Amino acid sequence: MKRRSFLASALPGGALSCLGVRQVDAAPSTLPAARSLKAELGVALRLTRPLVVMVSLEGCPFCKIVRDQHLLSLLQDGQPVVQVDMRSPAPVLDFEGRATTHDELVKAWKVAAAPTLLFFGRGAREVAQRLQGSSIPEFYGAYLEQRIQAARLDSAPINR
Repeated sequence: MKRRSFLASALPGGALSCLGVRQVDAAPSTLPAARSLKAELGVALRLTRPLVVMVSLEGCPFCKIVRDQHLLSLLQDGQPVVQVDMRSPAPVLDFEGRATTHDELVKAWKVAAAPTLLFFGRGAREVAQRLQGSSIPEFYGAYLEQRIQAARLDSAPINR
């Protein structure tokens, strides 16, 4: 049996993240991959919700925990969630409808660690603080809910 390893790093606040060495033992993504951020954001805004984008790294065990324990249930409850993969050449249309790749988006967003959650609202702006790494399990859900609530305020329709 081959030994597989990963490099875990602590982020501020004690959060853990994957910084690059692949671990093949973690299950593949079960979140929808981002294909057209413009269209996906449009769906989210019609639901008066933010678009949650998970930046993941293939094989990252912390990404798997965040996906399995938090994001899949949000997705099932109707919260728009997509995944963008670090180092992936998978094609995607950005918020302007331009062709790019997952990895190019990650670099443009200056995301350095996985998992990182981003919350997008009107105007394709980040509308809540990023959630980086995998915090203590007892608190991660609360941090996530707090950010979604903050992002919803900026994703609600503008009354004129």
